[in-house]
Amino acid sequence: MGEWVFVCATSQLLPGEMTTAWDGDTAIAVFNYDGEIYALEDRCSHEDFELSAGTFDPATASIECVLHGARFDVRDGRALCAPAYEPVAKFPVKINDTGIWTRDDRE
Repeated sequence: MGEWVFVCATSQLLPGEMTTAWDGDTAIAVFNYDGEIYALEDRCSHEDFELSAGTFDPATASIECVLHGARFDVRDGRALCAPAYEPVAKFPVKINDTGIWTRDDRE
């Protein structure tokens, strides 16, 4: 299992915002949805393209891939509409005094 990767200070990721962190070669999109922090692999499951280039909609807790319009729930990574049918990987998040942390916990 990977090491925890520092994302940013909690004050740097306000509700409705997203940022990107890297765990080795894995890009991770990190979202603040209504004060809760979520992390997904920054890769559309429909076509290998970065989700962080798309639009995070804090009203629906979704991210839309700019390439073909696939949308994913940022809370669990599930695909919400075609052309994506597979979810994107969800990663653990921890928050402590120094900030927000995540990691790619896949084997």
